[in-house]
Amino acid sequence: MLRLSVVIPAYNEHETVHELLRRVAAAPLPDGVELDMVVVDDGSTDGTRELLQRLAAAGDPRPFRLVLHAENRGKGAAVRSGLAAGEGDVLLIQDADLEYDPREYPTLLGPILEGEADVVFGSRFIGGGPHRVLFFWHSLGNRFLTTLSNMLTDLNLSDMETCYKVFRREVLEGVTLRSNRFGIEPELTARMARRGARIYEVPISYRGRTYAEGKKIGWKDGVAAIWSILRYNLLP
Repeated sequence: MLRLSVVIPAYNEHETVHELLRRVAAAPLPDGVELDMVVVDDGSTDGTRELLQRLAAAGDPRPFRLVLHAENRGKGAAVRSGLAAGEGDVLLIQDADLEYDPREYPTLLGPILEGEADVVFGSRFIGGGPHRVLFFWHSLGNRFLTTLSNMLTDLNLSDMETCYKVFRREVLEGVTLRSNRFGIEPELTARMARRGARIYEVPISYRGRTYAEGKKIGWKDGVAAIWSILRYNLLP
């Protein structure tokens, strides 16, 4: 039996997190794969923390482990805490909004289960299911950051900034992650490239949300991502 740890960082996601947990709990998994859920509340102030505590106590929609940050430290810090708490043979990062679809776990796990990959990225830009049409400049910025990352890692990824990243536990062992905010995406990419990990991409759907619906990443995070790409690829 292979155990899959789904790591869910959450910050002020009161409107979506319960439904997201239901979707993760109901996700179709390949035969022989067991689900382990780890949720990290990153200092939420909108009731998300209290909701998660009630759900964890009730085992709703299924038992999960809840990690609490005393204050907001950023997505990267929440991902680091979740990866450290995950006990699975494979670890998958899942945002607490509803932009990414847990029904695609079999696609994400495929290259790892077949013994071909150590890491799998879910790409929003190589096909897949439905994509909500939003934000031209976000799309352009994403492609720029992916290109810059590729130039320094010598990879040919199409979507470095994707939330969906899946790892065999062994490839993360001994890796010290440092990013606290959205720089976790280029850092994970750089760390895996430097380890010589076998990285695959698979197509996924994407249901992006607007700022009015709770989207948090902005242009300042894009600038910080450039620094993270340079830092984790060029500096010791």
